[in-house]
Amino acid sequence: MKNTIARAGRNRLASIAAAVAIALGATAASAETLKVVMQSGLRITDPIMTTAFITRDHGYMIYDTLLGVDSEFKVRPQMADWTVSEDERTYTFTLRDGLKWHDGAPVTAEDCVASINRWAQVDSTAKPLMTMVDAIEVVDDKTFTVTLNTPTTLLLAGLSKMSSRAPFMMPKRIAETPASEAISEFVGSGPFVFVKDEFQPGIKVVYEKFEDYVPRDEPASWTAGGKDVKVDRVEWLTMPDQMTAINALQSGEVDFIQQVPFDLLPLVENSADIKTAILDPLGAWTYFRMNWLYPPFDNKLVRQAAIAAVDQNAVMQALVGNPEYYRTCAAIMGCGNVNGDEYGKEWVVNGQIDKAKELLKEAGYDNTPVVIMAPTDLAMVMPQPIVIGDALRKAGFNVQMKMMDWQTLAAQQGNQDAPSEGGWNIFSTYSILATSGDPFGNTPLATDGRASWAGWPDVPEISALRLDYAKAATVEEQKEIAKKIQKIAIDEGVVGPLGQFRIPAAWNAQWSGFLESPITLFWNVSKQD
Repeated sequence: MKNTIARAGRNRLASIAAAVAIALGATAASAETLKVVMQSGLRITDPIMTTAFITRDHGYMIYDTLLGVDSEFKVRPQMADWTVSEDERTYTFTLRDGLKWHDGAPVTAEDCVASINRWAQVDSTAKPLMTMVDAIEVVDDKTFTVTLNTPTTLLLAGLSKMSSRAPFMMPKRIAETPASEAISEFVGSGPFVFVKDEFQPGIKVVYEKFEDYVPRDEPASWTAGGKDVKVDRVEWLTMPDQMTAINALQSGEVDFIQQVPFDLLPLVENSADIKTAILDPLGAWTYFRMNWLYPPFDNKLVRQAAIAAVDQNAVMQALVGNPEYYRTCAAIMGCGNVNGDEYGKEWVVNGQIDKAKELLKEAGYDNTPVVIMAPTDLAMVMPQPIVIGDALRKAGFNVQMKMMDWQTLAAQQGNQDAPSEGGWNIFSTYSILATSGDPFGNTPLATDGRASWAGWPDVPEISALRLDYAKAATVEEQKEIAKKIQKIAIDEGVVGPLGQFRIPAAWNAQWSGFLESPITLFWNVSKQD
């Protein structure tokens, strides 16, 4: 099965091989350069417009955040410190000294307020948060306040959100771009500068150290602490296929591979010149999303049939193979997380084709085509659509596979056209467990119809429970609310869980300092003499 998937995009990928070869040799000889192979090529460069991880990782290179999260899940100051009023309704944020944009201008409170407002237009955490915000007001150049109409932990959780979508700060002139429109200027205040002149979409991205960046004094921990850059340049290079990336690492042409496909891991894990490790021990969960706007998945019974048909073990075997790196799990908020309830396990984990057939019959399924989007170039998502398609065919669905590269798929996720007119019915992806353990960081649990994330589920009960969760006074209350959300989400077919896995990375042993983190970060990394 994996060979079939790998061949699907071979012709398209081979066409960029020459460009990659040029990119490998184009670095200034005098610069200390870290060359890395990321999970896919970067095409979408606005981190507010997409939930794609490659764009999020790009965001962490050039932008900074007001707050960070450390390895103990504690919210820490990053660009700003804060104080809270006695009634817990007014938060005052003060920017730390030395913050500059890459164009040399100072970072101001006005910039930050504009950035928060742009993020709040689309983010699944920000939208419910804003219902609890009365005002965000600039006090002076370095200070702004957020006034709440009710106490909530969601403000700090939102402003420190690590993933999909992180609230990156931008200059006011850029942040005033509507969130529905892509920005065209890429000026941040983060530890690296985006080198626009060397950007080759889908092939090569270049970042240079921002010499005026002042890191915090604390040790780096996840997205918190000091972002101490120890290289002159970082280059992201797209390889034509995964074997090419492995060969490039072995020959010294590249220094780091973000995600090593599990079937290729034996080629590097015992090499004296290459180190391998799981940089995110918590790992990820993978799932599939159905489009609620059009038949057949506008019918709850059909959504249930699809979830029942797919066997998690088959998905995990195709994706991972080695059980050391995966587990099955029905919990949308993650097995091992505090809210990891497994309601529905008996029919979500193990595929039940007969149950799926019965549900389709009850639903009156009329052979409406099911268009499944499948990426050709992202190893951690390539197998899932194939396994899903096979299972759905066995259950009686009329399946049509639609192959494309990952960045095209990420852009197509927001397409609300009918599947017969270029839209879609199903796609697969994955999310990091570090941010999926509550109903806000867990992107698929936004259920506000067309205003929510791709798939656009409309479940008012979950929307109401999410707000209850944000206002809950104790962890015990939150856990009970989370259990209710799990039950409704499974019964309604909000998302189809496919299991959990951990992804290995590999790098040249001459390099050190890669941080253990749910996000791939390139500060703190240096080359040994």
